[in-house]
Amino acid sequence: MKFQTTPDKGAVTVELIEGSLNRFDGKALSIGYGKEKPLNRRKFVLFTRKVVSVAKANRIKSIAIDFKELKALAPQGCSDAEAAQIAATSFVMADYEHNTYKRAPKDGFAHVDVVCMSGISKEGIEGAKRGHAIGDEVNACRELANTPGGDLTPKQFAALAKNTIKGANTKVTVLGRKEMEKLGMGGVVGIGKGSDNEPQFVIAEYWGASKSQKPVVLVGKGVTFDSGGLNIKTGDHMYEMHMDMSGGASVLHTVALAAKLKLKANVVALIPTVENMPGQNAVRPGDMLRSMSGRYIEVLNTDAEGRVILSDGITYAKKFNPAVVIDVATLTGAALTALGTECSALMTNSQELEDTLRELGEESGDYVWPFPAWEEYESMTKGMFGDVPNISTDGNSRYGGVIAGGMFLREFAKDLDCAWAHIDMAPRMTSNSNEFLAKGAAGAPVRLLLAAVEKYANNAPRKN
Repeated sequence: MKFQTTPDKGAVTVELIEGSLNRFDGKALSIGYGKEKPLNRRKFVLFTRKVVSVAKANRIKSIAIDFKELKALAPQGCSDAEAAQIAATSFVMADYEHNTYKRAPKDGFAHVDVVCMSGISKEGIEGAKRGHAIGDEVNACRELANTPGGDLTPKQFAALAKNTIKGANTKVTVLGRKEMEKLGMGGVVGIGKGSDNEPQFVIAEYWGASKSQKPVVLVGKGVTFDSGGLNIKTGDHMYEMHMDMSGGASVLHTVALAAKLKLKANVVALIPTVENMPGQNAVRPGDMLRSMSGRYIEVLNTDAEGRVILSDGITYAKKFNPAVVIDVATLTGAALTALGTECSALMTNSQELEDTLRELGEESGDYVWPFPAWEEYESMTKGMFGDVPNISTDGNSRYGGVIAGGMFLREFAKDLDCAWAHIDMAPRMTSNSNEFLAKGAAGAPVRLLLAAVEKYANNAPRKN
């Protein structure tokens, strides 16, 4: 998608009208914004996506919109730059579809190629440029997450990471099985044993500030396909499990975006990458895996593999003396049960970090909702024969599934000298039908993570 300030000859004018109806008369495209303006932030995001969604439905290639009229719909107090950034990101995200494996129809796929925002200020132009870059990187994350597992093994993921992170002050390192064994990463190595495809550990770095400044470290779950292992999933639950690496995709593209925007910040992404398969060497229920932290993980269910590999990622994060550590994972179906598909679950050992991530979630559009990480829940992490069980041993393991997953990771975060947060993005793995996005990966929470990197570029949140 191309942004410009003067309309093409054949551009269709977008008219913003009161009400909910949309219509196209061949010359003008009328889009209803509702009954009142300005819109709140959430509604403004959805409305700007709706503009492109309706244009695509009418196979319009070029649209022209009066920026002043659009700005009048933006939330109160929104600057030109902020309004333009939100709109540009929304336009780009709404235009994306995963068509890689489809033959193009004779008249091509429906896309809006050009958006003209006439009357936009210089400040707005800069905001639109930034918003465009953010939207492009979110879409790249979506494309990666949508890639079938057969085309994205751990080694292929690692190779793609090297091509994704480019530019000054960047570095990508990949650890194979032997390197991980030397480091004692029994969690990643153990979960990867069931597959013929060797596990990898990807380290993506961007140093845009002084090396003396502590980095934000992001740990992303990179399960390129999750069959459930020996505790194999049923067919319905195995579908879409090529997207079980969405957390890894999001942290990878956050680093890429920080580099492209040349942020004055330091950020590192750690991505343990495996296939969870039921091969003859697969980890068994009852097996003990010695994690990098030295704790023995008691495997009670092989389908709770994401937290196991993340444990080694959290421990490895200590090497960077981080300002804050945030892990991101499609961790539990329980998060979907609790929250539906509107936001991700959040757990943390810092009230300051919880408050900040909720605020940044509202600003970025990657919404999160907190769950408690109280000491009272520590009974969930007491193993019968090992140090930490990978599912709760506290009565019925179906109760508090979101919290049990977060409390498991909290055990390893105790070793950190900084605040830690866990984002269970399972509810936001795929888009829902109400947000004017194509089916498939939603690209969460790249926008939130970018905001967190900028927030903590020069300061660190307090640990409780």
